[in-house]
Amino acid sequence: MTSTAIAEPETHLAAIQVTKTFPGTQALRDVSVRVSRGSIHGLVGENGAGKSTLGRIMAGAAAPDAGTIWLNGHPVRFTGLRDALQQGVALIGQEPSVVMARSVEFNVFLGAESTTWGVLNARELRARYRELSDFTGFGLRPEAIVSSLRPADLQKVQAMRALARKASFIVMDEASASLGSSEVERLLSTVRRLRDLGTTIVYISHSLREVLAIADHVTVLRDGEVVREGRAADETPDSLLTAMLGQAPQATYPARTGTNTLGESVCSVEHLTRPGLIHDVTFEIRAGEILGLAGLVGSGRSEVARAIFRADRVRSGTVVVAGRRLTGSSPRDAIRAGVSLIPESRKTLGLILDQSIVQNVTLPHLRSVARMGIVRRRFETRHVRQLVERLGVRHSGLARPVRTLSGGNQQRTLFAKWLFRSPRLLIADEPTRGVDLGARRAIYDLIVGLAATGMAVLLISSDTEEVLGLASRVLVMREGRVVLEVAGDRATEEVVLRAALGVDSTGGDTHEDVA
Repeated sequence: MTSTAIAEPETHLAAIQVTKTFPGTQALRDVSVRVSRGSIHGLVGENGAGKSTLGRIMAGAAAPDAGTIWLNGHPVRFTGLRDALQQGVALIGQEPSVVMARSVEFNVFLGAESTTWGVLNARELRARYRELSDFTGFGLRPEAIVSSLRPADLQKVQAMRALARKASFIVMDEASASLGSSEVERLLSTVRRLRDLGTTIVYISHSLREVLAIADHVTVLRDGEVVREGRAADETPDSLLTAMLGQAPQATYPARTGTNTLGESVCSVEHLTRPGLIHDVTFEIRAGEILGLAGLVGSGRSEVARAIFRADRVRSGTVVVAGRRLTGSSPRDAIRAGVSLIPESRKTLGLILDQSIVQNVTLPHLRSVARMGIVRRRFETRHVRQLVERLGVRHSGLARPVRTLSGGNQQRTLFAKWLFRSPRLLIADEPTRGVDLGARRAIYDLIVGLAATGMAVLLISSDTEEVLGLASRVLVMREGRVVLEVAGDRATEEVVLRAALGVDSTGGDTHEDVA
């Protein structure tokens, strides 16, 4: 890429021959990317390909070891996020950086308030907010408490905060990873709106469908290098995936287990009720079965998982595991009965990011690796190494903190944590959230492989296609109730979505349970 190209008016920001190395890993190697002004530029690649590292360097959150960032035709070296923001570049990450207990207006202008002689000028602040709200068209009430907002609206708050500081270039890194399908659509509308207002967006995502739906240009990274770039309109999910993997993609989902090969009942849930969240939920899972639990965000799916795992108390109902009623009131009792839970958020509920891979994997099983109350470190490390190798966890040392792993490898580590002692029932809640397509296939193979050994799997996902691709039977929840049960080979996205929304084939509402 020539300096002439960098200086062209349509080039807003360019990363030229950028290299970045972390201990044990070369994240980026001689990467050059040019981002056109007023466009949406997609960055895709497997977890660990370097896309997030490149985005953080563009936004000043990290410094390159070599190479140059050009902004508006001039070379720049950001000293941090604040410095980049002062020059019009902002970063919006996967986890919203907001003060939940305060108002939208407070968060938008935090650090950039209007004052008169050191006193907050509330009238001027409200006028500035009204002007910004009219400009974006987001329609968020200034006095609304941020904790009451939908996840997609939290991203709007962060976008308004960036614009309030005159940011014209925004890097959005996995901003949709924690959103349900309806929230994703709201987020994509926000991104399009920002572009239409003249803002340049770098959109980093593991979802190829999202990128192709909104991006003008797309760059594919593999192993820290640019392997493909061009107009998004010229790409397909398969072409991008082939570039990401370096080979033609395999079939997305492995072969599904037939119901005629299933064993005896492993878990029976009867009349499970937690007022306001789940109501009279009843189902059974057999050995070797992958039972899919579908529904919209807030339908009660995760609440059912937490109730079975004894993470939450219920008012009534029973759970029977391997013929024995689960009577305890804590996750420890569920674990002893052979129940494991992969929670929906690996970073806040599943892993301790600053602890090592070994410590995370054995944390729930310390009695298994201890003798007379003392952990046998060599024994512990040997067994963890065997397990993570079997699960394909790529790492630079078992003693390294889990936060140094890519998203896909963090998720595999979470599986290792709950497979250290083989459970009878594995509950996997959003097992591929924030994981790229290449790593997803490995997780799908793992889930199907576990079921093939006779393990029962309860699969919960906001991705209807994922549920249909893996489950031998599907339950759909709505408003805390199971409203549909259908065999996996008979289920379609339309059938599941209609049940989840409560809409019949004529377009009216339906509240009839279907079995």
